[in-house]
Amino acid sequence: MSNSTSSISVGVIGLGFIGATHVRAYQSARAAGFPCVLGAVADRDARRLTGRVAAVGNINTGAGGEGERLFDPAEVRGYTSAQDLLGDERIGLVSICTHTDTHVDLAVAALEAGKHVLVEKPVAISSAGVQRVADAARSSGRLCMPAMCMRFWPGWSWLKDRVRERTFGRVLSASFERLGAAPGWSAFYADHARSGGALMDLHIHDADFVRFCFGEPAAVSSAGGPMHVTTIYRFLDDDAPRHVVAQGGQDLAPGSDFRMRYTVAFERATADFDLARPSPLTLVQDGGKADVALPGESGYELQVRHLVTAIAQGRRNEDLVATIDDAVAVTRMLEAELESCTRGREVLLEGPRTRTPTV
Repeated sequence: MSNSTSSISVGVIGLGFIGATHVRAYQSARAAGFPCVLGAVADRDARRLTGRVAAVGNINTGAGGEGERLFDPAEVRGYTSAQDLLGDERIGLVSICTHTDTHVDLAVAALEAGKHVLVEKPVAISSAGVQRVADAARSSGRLCMPAMCMRFWPGWSWLKDRVRERTFGRVLSASFERLGAAPGWSAFYADHARSGGALMDLHIHDADFVRFCFGEPAAVSSAGGPMHVTTIYRFLDDDAPRHVVAQGGQDLAPGSDFRMRYTVAFERATADFDLARPSPLTLVQDGGKADVALPGESGYELQVRHLVTAIAQGRRNEDLVATIDDAVAVTRMLEAELESCTRGREVLLEGPRTRTPTV
């Protein structure tokens, strides 16, 4: 793609770890010829508006060290108020990278201001909150995409394609693991009533990917709680895998390595992904083992490129790889998983949950 005078001007609200990651993703997209340009940023901490940020987080995204120059403040407008950025008529697309309990109000305000929206996960820790955003998106006529970056992550999008195309036959079993220490860069994550704990902030990636690959499960059976959960997903379709499980937690000791893995057994091959390996994806087939070459871009970069392209092409919300309705559905599923943890039994998925999960 090539840049043009019709490039969409992007605003990023929140310049913590994930906000800085979004900024880099848009800059990478522009450098690769996608029609976008960083136009404005907003953060309550005016020091972040200088364009220099610290590199923190649990996945290495190629960030520099302390004081990395993220953007030139002479070229990017800076606001200490999100509302001021939303009032900037030059901005057409907004990334919302603030704390979870601000996402709904900011997303609704951005949509009502006529902006397209990329909103970080979890959109909210209740399905009712996510539904508010979905309703606003439908009313606005703008695109609103939840940042379900694993749908785009190299090795994970490959898996989705293999499942859909039945390249190696049907899936017999699938297991996903995402474990780490509690985030140390913000006290927000320790307040489960606001963040939803590892269940909503970390495990959501694998729960969403299970739905993405295999559809809506009929029931979930979970053990643990907000900081560490293991869920077995049961499907009624005779063609669905008999064994699908995902484990997510943030209760490892500080300093522990972050783990992001899957193992999927097909009828004629096994796919094994481990982020910690130099070549993360290995395919075992016909008695042999081989690494699978993957794109160099991260899921963060690829999701931004997808949304920018969708805007440029005038696509609809339902055309997006990750939709706001998907975010509603996975949040309902996580509510059911928490209910299963609490009650110690399997929970059927039967539409909206009737209560906000207590975490």
